[in-house]
Amino acid sequence: MDVLEELNMKGFVEEPIDPTLDLFKEIDRLKREKNAVILAHYYQEPDIQDIADYIGDSLGLSQQAAKTDASMIVFAGVHFMAETAKILSPEKKVLLPDLKAGCSLSDSCPPVLFSKFKEKYPDHIVITYVNCSAELKALSDIVCTSSNAVQIVDSLPKDQKIIFGPDKNLGKYVSKKTGRDMVLWNGACMVHEIFSMQRIIKLKERHPNAKFIAHPECEDAILQMADYAGSTTGLLKYTMNSPATEFIVATESGILHQMQKENPGKTFIPAPPDNSCACNDCPHMKRNTLEKLYLCLKNELPEVTIPMDIIDRARLPIERMLEISARLGL
Repeated sequence: MDVLEELNMKGFVEEPIDPTLDLFKEIDRLKREKNAVILAHYYQEPDIQDIADYIGDSLGLSQQAAKTDASMIVFAGVHFMAETAKILSPEKKVLLPDLKAGCSLSDSCPPVLFSKFKEKYPDHIVITYVNCSAELKALSDIVCTSSNAVQIVDSLPKDQKIIFGPDKNLGKYVSKKTGRDMVLWNGACMVHEIFSMQRIIKLKERHPNAKFIAHPECEDAILQMADYAGSTTGLLKYTMNSPATEFIVATESGILHQMQKENPGKTFIPAPPDNSCACNDCPHMKRNTLEKLYLCLKNELPEVTIPMDIIDRARLPIERMLEISARLGL
């Protein structure tokens, strides 16, 4: 079996690593040697966050991918994020530590089905959440993130009809905030849909002074309970600016690492999900490890590639998002 066949089967490079090797030093050396930049999402494991050149949410990572002067981007996140980096910087080599780091939300919206769905509403503009495939972005007019979705919808004429996909929960949140009646695709994120309202109520009773904060990918019933709802970066900033010292956090647990680093005197409690393991980790995000990141950088594999025609079509709605965000100071 050759290297590419093995990559397609496993999703990552597998080879022995000397257990005495200082991976942090080696990654730093390889990064400088190859003129590479490491972009990491807030949901990555703490070691990866600590070694990254930039940590952020989808909007911030897109902005960094668009402006970096590095010749290689190592994207510690999930597949659609690495695709976005490749779309914005097609001339750069984009690597992903594990090709099988996918996204349940992206998977919930197959481009072929969405294309037929879109045909039913020919007079509608299509706004897609960045958590989707390159092919879906290529079918869109504007891409958005949870940081800018409300502002992007608000920037359009009031009589403009809108299809919003693939996240129905974010779509409902945006509709409520903007007063716009949008056509929603019926997709959702597996992590943000598993939070248990009953368990959160009990947790709030045990921690009466805690602020409950939630990501808008959560279901509406959860968001209605929240003291604050916002993007991953928005949640982080809220904890930094709030005088409260205790927070119950309804989003992927990886963000708690940054919250704790920025607020060493405060307490952060992950909101309990409705499952037996009581965990709210994204299994796709957590496929990436420090070892896979090292081997990825060392071997310059796995590489994310996209057909040029898809890149050309998908770049336009992303650039439109970045232009609107820049204009609004986001």
